[in-house]
Amino acid sequence: MDGLSSEEAARRLAADGPNRMVPARGHRGARLLIAQFTSPIVLILVAATVLSMVLGDLTDGMIILVIVAASGALGFWQEHSAGRAVDALLARVRVEVEVVRDGVEVSVPAEDVVVGDLVVLRAGDIVAADCVADESHSLLVDEAALTGESFPVEKRGGDKLFAGTHVVSGAGRAEVTRIGRDTEFAAVTAELASREVTTGFERGMTRFGLLLVRAMVVLVTMIFVVNLLLNRPIVDSVLFSLALAVGLTPQLLPAIVAVSLSAGARRMAAERVIVKRLDAIEDFGAMTILCTDKTGTLTAGAVRLDAALDPHGAPSPEVLRLARLNAALQQGFANPVDAAVLTGAPEIDQALRLDEVPYDFHRRRLSVLVDDGGTPTLVTKGALDSVLTACADAPDVGDLFERLSGDGYRVLGLAVKPLPGRTSVSSEDETGMTLAGVLAFHDPVKPGVAEAIADLARLGISVRLITGDNRLAAANIARQVGLTGPVCVGDEIDVHAQVFAEVDPLHKERIVRALRESGATVGFLGDGINDSPALHAADVGISVDTAVDVAKQSAAIVLLDKELAVVADGVRLGRRTFANTLKYVRVTVSANFGNMLSMAAASAFLPFLPLLPRQILLLNFLSDIPGTTIATDSVDPEQLERPRAWDVAGIRTFMIIFGLVSSVFDIATFLVLRLWLHADTDVFRTGWFVESTATELAVMLVLRTARPFYRSRPSWPLLGSSLAVGGLTVALPYTPLAAPLGLAPLSWGVLGVLAVLTAGYVAANEVAKRFTGREFGGR
Repeated sequence: MDGLSSEEAARRLAADGPNRMVPARGHRGARLLIAQFTSPIVLILVAATVLSMVLGDLTDGMIILVIVAASGALGFWQEHSAGRAVDALLARVRVEVEVVRDGVEVSVPAEDVVVGDLVVLRAGDIVAADCVADESHSLLVDEAALTGESFPVEKRGGDKLFAGTHVVSGAGRAEVTRIGRDTEFAAVTAELASREVTTGFERGMTRFGLLLVRAMVVLVTMIFVVNLLLNRPIVDSVLFSLALAVGLTPQLLPAIVAVSLSAGARRMAAERVIVKRLDAIEDFGAMTILCTDKTGTLTAGAVRLDAALDPHGAPSPEVLRLARLNAALQQGFANPVDAAVLTGAPEIDQALRLDEVPYDFHRRRLSVLVDDGGTPTLVTKGALDSVLTACADAPDVGDLFERLSGDGYRVLGLAVKPLPGRTSVSSEDETGMTLAGVLAFHDPVKPGVAEAIADLARLGISVRLITGDNRLAAANIARQVGLTGPVCVGDEIDVHAQVFAEVDPLHKERIVRALRESGATVGFLGDGINDSPALHAADVGISVDTAVDVAKQSAAIVLLDKELAVVADGVRLGRRTFANTLKYVRVTVSANFGNMLSMAAASAFLPFLPLLPRQILLLNFLSDIPGTTIATDSVDPEQLERPRAWDVAGIRTFMIIFGLVSSVFDIATFLVLRLWLHADTDVFRTGWFVESTATELAVMLVLRTARPFYRSRPSWPLLGSSLAVGGLTVALPYTPLAAPLGLAPLSWGVLGVLAVLTAGYVAANEVAKRFTGREFGGR
C-alpha cells in the first residue's frame, strides 16, 4: 500500500480535526476567561452586587463589578501568557509517528494522524490511533494501559490495535480506523482516570484550599452576624461579608501559580530540561528519592563487546560468529547490545533468516532461525539464567559468570539448536538447546557521575539504581559511583536499598510505589520501553529526548541531555519556583487573615463599616499586582538546600502568627485615627485603606526571606511594582477617582502617622521572624 496522498491527508485533518484524546488546552479562549469568575464566592458577590444595584445603589455596584472584572482580566492575561509559553515548550518534545504518505515513509506529529493513514510500527512506538494490522513481523503490543494485562499480545494481519498501547518488539504496518475521542482508549478514559497518580503538589493544593474554606466560613459568618446584631442593612452586610471572603482568598493564586510555573519552565528549558506538566516542577523540587536506570545515565551508554567465550572461559570465534548471526538477522528493534555485537564481530558470509522469536521481558531472550550452511539452526541470545533454562545438560558456568559480573561486565548467554527442515519457530522450540558460550559487554561509568550523585545528596536526594542487570554487575557499577547501600534482587523490595538488580518492568513500578508509600517524593528517570509503568507511578516521571515514544509520553519532564548533573540543576530551579509560589501564599494569606480579623473587630465598635466593599476589593486587587512578578524574585541559597513540599500546618501557623501581627497594627491604626486624630468616616476609611495596602506591600518584601529583609535583595520587577502600587495607593485620594471609591484626601500629619505605623509593622515582622526561628509553609 502507498498510504494516503499528502493532499488527502490534509483534507481529512481539516474535516475531522486533530487526533487528540482530550480537548485542546483551554488557555486561549473564552473558557479560560469565564473560569476567572466561576468560584462560588465571586458568583455570590456578583449576584449580591446586582441585587444592590436593583435596590438603587447603582454607583457602588458598578465600581464593585469593575474591580471584580479587572481582577479576573489580570488573572486571565497571566494564565493565557503562561499557557502560550508552555505550548511552545511542549512542541519541542512532541511524539512523532511514522506514516506512509505518497508512497514514502514520513514522520508527522501524532495529532496529525488521520483515518486511512498507513502507520509504520516498530519497537518503542506509540500506537497513536485505533488501527487494523496490515502486515506483521512478530509484532508484540503492550496493551496494559487499556486492559491491565501485563504480558504483550501478538498482532497478526487483520488484528485490531488500539490507541494508547505501544509496541514492545517486532515491526508492522497498520491502517488507522478511528482517531481522537472516537478511539477505544478515549471511551474508557473515565475508568483510567481513576487510576491516575495524584501528585504531591496536587495533594498540597487541596489541603491548602480546605484550610482557606474553613477559615473563610468561620470569619464571614461571624462578621455577618455582628453586622446584623448592629442593625445594619442586610444587603450592605452581605456585600461587606462577601467582600471580606474574597479578600481572604488569594484570588490570583491560580494565575500566580501558572505564571510562576511557566516562568520556571522557561528557565528550566534554558538548562535543557523540558517540563510537560507544570505542576511537576514543584514535585521535582520536592523530590527526596531519584530512581534511575543504569545505561546512559550512570554509564556512558556506549556498550562494547569485550569478549566472546566458550563455556570454559576461552575466547571463541564461533561464539562471536553465532552472536553476529543473531544480531544481524533479528528484525525486532535496534538496540545497543546488538549494535555492540555488530561492531565487535567480523563480517560473515550472507546467511538466510528464516524466522524469529522476538525478545520480550518475560523470556528475556531473542531467538533467530537461520539457514547456516544449509541447516536451519535456532540461535538464541539473552540473559544467561534464561538461556540456561532453555539448555539441556548445560555445563556449569557459575564461576565464569560471577568473575565477569564482579568485574562489571554484563554477561549474556548464547545457545544453538539444529532444526532440520524447519522454516518457522515459536518460543516452544527454545528447549533442549546447547550452550555455545557467553558474551561479555562493558559500559564504562560516565565521567562526573559520582560527583553528580554527591551533589544530589547535598540537595537531600537519595539516588537509587534500578536495573535488569545481575546483582554482581549492578553492585560493581554502584560502588564506582558511590552507591554503597544494600542490594535487592528480583521482586525483593527494601525501601532502604540503594540498588535494585534483576528487576522486570512490573518490579520497577512496585519499587516506585513502595518508596512513595514510605513517605518519599519519588522521581523516576528512564527511557526504555519497559520504563513506562514506573514513569507513570512516580511523583515525577523523567525521560530524555532520545527515549522511545512510550517513555517520552509517560514522563512529566524530558531532559535534552541524559545527565544527572542536569537533574540537579532542574531540581534547584524547581525549588526556586516552589519557594516563590509559597512566598505569595504565605504572605498573602497571613496579611489577608490579619486584615479580616481586625475588620471584624472594628466593625463591632464602629458606627459605620470600617471599609466599603469596593475598597476591600480594590485593596485585594492592588496588593495582588506585585504578586504577579513573584516568579522573577531571587531565592536565598538556603531555600534550595533541601526538598520542599506543602506543609499546610506550617502555613496555618504562619497565617496565625503573622496575621495577628498585622491585626495589632491595623487596630493601632484604628485607635490612632479614631481616638487621637478624630477622623471622620471618609478619612478613617481612607487612612485604613492606605495603611492596609502599604503594610501588605511591605510585608511581601519582608517575609519573602527568612533573613533580615535588608540582607536579601528582591528582584527589580517585584520591588518596582511594589513601589509603583504603593505610590498609586497614596495618590488615589487626590484623584478624580477618590469620590466614587469613597476616599478623601489625607493631611500630611495623617500620612506621617501612617508611615510611622508601617515602619513599626516592618520592624515587628522582623522580630517575629527571629522568634519563630523557622520558615513556615514548606517542609
